[in-house]
Amino acid sequence: MLEDFNLLITCSRGQEEDARIETMSVLKQIGDPNPIVEKTSVRGLLTAKTGMDPVEAIKKMRELLKERPVSFLYIKRAIPIQKIIRTDLEEIGKVARELGSKIGEDETFRVTVEKRHTDLRTMEIIKAAASGIDRKVNLDNPDRVILVEVIGPLTGISLIRPQDILSTQKELK
Repeated sequence: MLEDFNLLITCSRGQEEDARIETMSVLKQIGDPNPIVEKTSVRGLLTAKTGMDPVEAIKKMRELLKERPVSFLYIKRAIPIQKIIRTDLEEIGKVARELGSKIGEDETFRVTVEKRHTDLRTMEIIKAAASGIDRKVNLDNPDRVILVEVIGPLTGISLIRPQDILSTQKELK
């Protein structure tokens, strides 16, 4: 697994290699000449490193999905990651506060956690991430999302808008 990834890609279990090749192709089609995509210890989950800004890469992937849906046979979701840290509640809180400082005073937020291969509880991760962020919480329709993606010893964190995650199946409907 890459340790400095900036995209997470999900696919069906057992289709990791096909999704890896497809992700390389998609990233090259949107302008990254040298993407790196690797499988993880989690079935159905890949990490990718693109030279592009990860949120911008998702936007370009979305445009490609609309133009050429046949390019997306295996990729289910593409998720931008802005910071990688070791899986530790203090670290998660520190980075979440750094990113949370960019949430506008009139904006709302929520913390979304996806965890794999960890004993940490979802609520303790949410508490660590949300503590110290003095903004209004909106669980249903937030302006911003602090996304915490735990994969065993590594955690990826991002401050994104809800539409910054590409979900190919939802968008093709």
